[in-house]
Amino acid sequence: MKTMKKLILISSLLLIIQVAQTQTTNDILNVLIGNGTIKQEQADSLRAEAAIKQQESDAKKKSFQVTSGKALQLSGYGHFRYQYLQEEGKNDGFDIRRAYLDIKGDITPYWGYRIQTDFAGTPKIVDIYADFKLNDKLNFTIGQQVIPFSLNNVTSNTKLELADRAQVVEALSSRKGDVLGDNNGRDIGISAYGSLLTINNRKLLEYRIGIFNGSGINKTDLNEAKDVVGRILLHPVKGLDLGGSYYSGWTPDSASLNNKTVPAQLGLRNRIGGEISYTYKYLNLKAEYLTGTDGDVIKSGYYAQIAAFVMPNKLQVAGRYDTYDKDVDKEDNISTNITFGVNYVINSNAFLQIAYTIKQEEGKIVDNNIGAVQLQISF
Repeated sequence: MKTMKKLILISSLLLIIQVAQTQTTNDILNVLIGNGTIKQEQADSLRAEAAIKQQESDAKKKSFQVTSGKALQLSGYGHFRYQYLQEEGKNDGFDIRRAYLDIKGDITPYWGYRIQTDFAGTPKIVDIYADFKLNDKLNFTIGQQVIPFSLNNVTSNTKLELADRAQVVEALSSRKGDVLGDNNGRDIGISAYGSLLTINNRKLLEYRIGIFNGSGINKTDLNEAKDVVGRILLHPVKGLDLGGSYYSGWTPDSASLNNKTVPAQLGLRNRIGGEISYTYKYLNLKAEYLTGTDGDVIKSGYYAQIAAFVMPNKLQVAGRYDTYDKDVDKEDNISTNITFGVNYVINSNAFLQIAYTIKQEEGKIVDNNIGAVQLQISF
């Protein structure tokens, strides 16, 4: 009798294997019902269990393969925003702030690449570069990339505790307040990076230094001069980061820039900055001081920021004091922003940010506070 049961079981398993090569799970169960191996009730139970397990498996998937010549990762995100603008003459409203598509992958164990585009407004290439990865101490990035200057500048849009960057960072790191115009904090060139000291598997010193055109993104160099940019980061204890940034370059002439740059801001384009960041459990503190020159104009500013999760990994509150002097040689020239924010993590692919900024300017009284709600969707 036992021998007969074993034969039936082996036959059933062989039948399952044979049918599984060409048929679906549902077809297999129908075959087993037909030959009397299992009953209808058992088949229904197996179908239900299989459906639940498939749903759980799909929910855990973080990436999906795309058919291509080489394996690649396809991701992206969008920022949908509503702004309340207190200033007279400016309209409240919705806008698509960003619509990024990000493609990256590896060509060989040593060479990787990345192409990132923004389709909001006028479509443009944001990043396009190759990575040459040698070891922990020395690697190279070649192409259009984020310039290694300022913590707030190199932080991804998706990782900002407050949706807008500090004023001085916008003005001195190739963003919307820079004399070069808004280049998303990026330029075309080559940079070297790596870590030099490691103790107990903890990196103590990281660096990135590069040579760039100094003319902005998606354009050829506008002069013979090249800009040198570098950033060093120290990690003396767990959770504490201390850093410094340096930028030395030359501004192209105003005709090439095709913007409203005044003659006084043409010429040397130098910057220097210091930064600190400390994270302890659900609390993060950040601060930066940046100063620089555009031609004869000296600019400086700083910010201090705090962010804390009041519900772990779900609800975060944040605040920042941010001040900027666009010409230290002139009076009544400082603008200060005080921002309060609340962030809610819906899930790993959705993030809601609410913020209100109190704006104060020396020498004039303008009701120009800003409130904003921004939804981030990623894939």
